[in-house]
Amino acid sequence: MKNILAIETSCDETACAIIDTDYNFKSSVVTSQIDIHKRFGGVIPEVASRMHIEQISVVIKEALLKAGLTMKDIDYIAYTYGPGLIGSLHIGSIAAKTLAFFHQKPLIAVHHLKGHIFINQLVKNLEFPLISLVVSGGHSEIVYMKDAYSYEIIGTTLDDAIGEAYDKVARVLNLPYPGGPQIDKLAKLGKNTYKLPTPKVDGYNFSFSGLKNAVIQLINKLERNNEELIKEDLACSFQEVALKILIDKTILAIKNYNVKQVVLAGGVACNSRLRELASQEFTKYCDLILPPLAYTTDNALMIGAAAIKEIEKNNFADLSQPSVPSIPINE
Repeated sequence: MKNILAIETSCDETACAIIDTDYNFKSSVVTSQIDIHKRFGGVIPEVASRMHIEQISVVIKEALLKAGLTMKDIDYIAYTYGPGLIGSLHIGSIAAKTLAFFHQKPLIAVHHLKGHIFINQLVKNLEFPLISLVVSGGHSEIVYMKDAYSYEIIGTTLDDAIGEAYDKVARVLNLPYPGGPQIDKLAKLGKNTYKLPTPKVDGYNFSFSGLKNAVIQLINKLERNNEELIKEDLACSFQEVALKILIDKTILAIKNYNVKQVVLAGGVACNSRLRELASQEFTKYCDLILPPLAYTTDNALMIGAAAIKEIEKNNFADLSQPSVPSIPINE
């Protein structure tokens, strides 16, 4: 067993974790900037970068301290090279490359979404072929994996990612940022009473822009007619339609690709209703892994978990590896 020190700074969480090559984690430290960005209603890239600079050394030191290790005990350095905010990615990249250079450790560049998928390995072994439903503020994808090193995007959003749609609907409902947890919480108190359209999209692709616009138009109509808006019911109605799109498309993929397993990945995987529906529906066809709630949002433990697969393929980076703000998981 060898130890991996992993760093994640793709957006607004500054994180460091230590995990060994048998998926035993030694520590995980995450500092969130949500309270800072909340006042702006979303992440401000320049502010995020500055906060990473302030926090990166602190979280690395704390991760080592919690693990009871020093840099002499670390065998590999892993970090997120993309996708994400370019300024934020640079901070993690510079930190990882500096550690790797100074301590002469192999360097591993990890795709952010692979991290979200392989955090599920900490629950139980992934079984292939599998389908991964990747859902977050920036991504909505169905990924088919015939093995641990193969990623085929068979479905993606044609417009908004589902997390983005949640945030925009939350904004028009005057709910605080981030909107996803707020809508999930509010929906529990409401009923599915508002009729909202389900976008018709062929294949395994998604579309959430029309649903988001339908919510906005409904709110405007109620205001014009001086009718009461029941926020709890609208949150519930929106969520039921949005999640049914995800569930139905994923079931179609599960059936057609005859997979052994399906996993949830990404920040929206913490949504309680999505987890409930996935447990009800996906398990009719195959095994299901739900990621631990604590590791659905961005963290460095997931980067360490994905790095293990890169190590197995001897896929190491050098100091010239660039950070890439937008790159598909299959490149």
